[in-house]
Amino acid sequence: MPVYPVTLYYDGSCRLCSGEMRNLRVRDTAGRLAFVDCSPEDFTGGPAPRAALMTTIHAVDAAGHVYTGIESFREAHAAVGLPIVSALLGLPGISHAAARAYPLLARHRRRLPAWLVEPFLDRAARRAARHADSCRDGACTLPGRAGSEGGR
Repeated sequence: MPVYPVTLYYDGSCRLCSGEMRNLRVRDTAGRLAFVDCSPEDFTGGPAPRAALMTTIHAVDAAGHVYTGIESFREAHAAVGLPIVSALLGLPGISHAAARAYPLLARHRRRLPAWLVEPFLDRAARRAARHADSCRDGACTLPGRAGSEGGR
């Protein structure tokens, strides 16, 4: 279990990476995540050399535990109230497939065409914004149920 806040080190020059961080940032109503763009050429710091940070997403929790790749996404999604996504990424079959697919996606992320990436990111951004609008002060109002509250 991570100790919050969790700092995510990502490639801010990548459309896909920046979009995912934007969506996480909007959902992070509890302030559990911090975001560090490691794309500037003069970037120093972080839990690994810049070249490694630009190849694979890294996360570091407040206790200093380092997560990489899919584990970073698992922790980030859990932190913003998406435990189902986090749990799915932890299931043996899905975890194994995601761990194998992630390096391929990360290596070719800049080759993904905008027409493929943008609709995915736009849809995710709309969902994140709806979630952020319905969740305030540690409680979420369920859509269509005024006054109902549910956990995140």
